[in-house]
Amino acid sequence: MDDEISRHRDEIDRIDAEIVKLVGERATHAAAIGRLKGDGPVYRPEREAEVLQRVAAANPGPLPVESLTRIFVEIVSGCRALEQRLRVGYLGPAGTFSEMAVGQHFGQAIEAVPIASIDEVFRQAETGATEFAVAPVENSTEGAVGRTRDLLLSTPLRICAEIVLRVHQNLMAKSDSLAGIRRVYSHAQSLAQCHQWLARNLAGAERVQVSSNAEAARLAADEAAACAVGPVIAAERYGLRLLARNIEDEPNNLTRFLVLGKLEPGPTGRDLTSLVMSAPNRPGAVHALIAPFAKHGVSMSRIESRPSRIGTWEYMFHLDIQGHSRDPQVAAALAELKGLAPFLKILGSYPAATL
Repeated sequence: MDDEISRHRDEIDRIDAEIVKLVGERATHAAAIGRLKGDGPVYRPEREAEVLQRVAAANPGPLPVESLTRIFVEIVSGCRALEQRLRVGYLGPAGTFSEMAVGQHFGQAIEAVPIASIDEVFRQAETGATEFAVAPVENSTEGAVGRTRDLLLSTPLRICAEIVLRVHQNLMAKSDSLAGIRRVYSHAQSLAQCHQWLARNLAGAERVQVSSNAEAARLAADEAAACAVGPVIAAERYGLRLLARNIEDEPNNLTRFLVLGKLEPGPTGRDLTSLVMSAPNRPGAVHALIAPFAKHGVSMSRIESRPSRIGTWEYMFHLDIQGHSRDPQVAAALAELKGLAPFLKILGSYPAATL
């Protein structure tokens, strides 16, 4: 048996050496492309999406697709950094799901900049202090993030990409047992997402809402009788033990983030277009506005109304449709819509996210 193990290990060493060589060759080509592009954009979301789609399609196993694509995200990130190390702003502090979303999409070879508010996340990207902004826009159980939706109305930034993060909540503490826990710190949304688990397992503990999961972890690190609910990254940053993993009540809990910048990604064949529009205040107005999509065979994946903040009982409608604004059928529907909607803003066309 020892001889057989040694044989496999020798093969792994040989393969590792070949992987290193091939990754180096890839980086050399990436750097050459960077020199040829000159001042062209370093980050091309449509190109990176195509690379990951091709990797996923070519995966022979036994590694799951998610593991393989995570490896390639980091390879792409490192190659991108040979041209420029991007600054990406996100809703801080560090140690939150927002930071995890940035890492999932851009990899680690960037400068991730935690920012105190969603408004400032937008402003930093608008002024060029960061190249891109990452902002939460909706959660599958808690609904839309209203402030992000409102800021999209006025920002000159465009949606360049989306990130869908699978949200796993974890219980973390200094101690190694639930015994003696008297207080649970977390963000309000995380507490709501774990309500049933906490009721079953920590019924007598006080639940304390704080500004972020990272702040919850920081407080729990200073109190022997306290714990926090949040992402694994928060436990790592504050030296806490994970007492229970994946305690969210809804197993398919997802949070969607938008990547905003000054790029206009090209089509990939698997895209979304986001827009916001107003409707005249008359019966059937909304139906008339969405009719061009049906007419031209464009699928609508979501629609949400929000108060316009301009007039009483007036609403803006946020839509996501399938396809890119350069696709003929989408372009035809949008051209028709421009003649119908009192207000219309195309927020961006971008590659659809894959988990």
